[in-house]
Amino acid sequence: MPNGASDAAKMAVNMTTALPKNPMRRVRYSVAMSLDGYIADPQGGYDWIVMDPEIDFGELFADFDTVLMGRKSWEVTQQGGAGGTTSGMTTYVVSRTLRQQDCKGATVTADPGKTVADLRKKPGKDIWLFGGGELFRGMLQLGLVNGVEVGVIPVLLGGGIPLLPTPAPRAKLKLVKHQVYKKSGIVGLTYEIG
Repeated sequence: MPNGASDAAKMAVNMTTALPKNPMRRVRYSVAMSLDGYIADPQGGYDWIVMDPEIDFGELFADFDTVLMGRKSWEVTQQGGAGGTTSGMTTYVVSRTLRQQDCKGATVTADPGKTVADLRKKPGKDIWLFGGGELFRGMLQLGLVNGVEVGVIPVLLGGGIPLLPTPAPRAKLKLVKHQVYKKSGIVGLTYEIG
């Protein structure tokens, strides 16, 4: 083999082996939101979220194997409020007040930044940032959120828990996907951050 071809072959092998075997796991904030920007009503309720038969939740959840949530979201899931959406996923609860023995089936962490950094070093699917505008704000401030996926529900709540509580950092978003569900009027929007 001529020397130039040999060098090109070696370079191609080096480039291939330099590629990461597992791309970095992404943190995606996936949430339902009212048209006026709330993820829950003033009492924390979400009975206004309609289900559309066209939305394939199995396909949606297949992208994730880990869920990261705050204390309030954890408590809602324990009351049966999440409908078992986190079953089968490794769950981390961000809290400074909960103890590990309070969270059977989950790992309590007070440091979401370190937790996400550690998770990204391990192989796996994406990480679902579940519920909680305050946790979303904190993760956004740390630069740890890669994407925002919002199902806009056709309802005006007039108040409640905002998608992103103030004060919050500015983040530039790039629309990568959208879908309109005509039966329910839900609009699905998927953005990348940065």
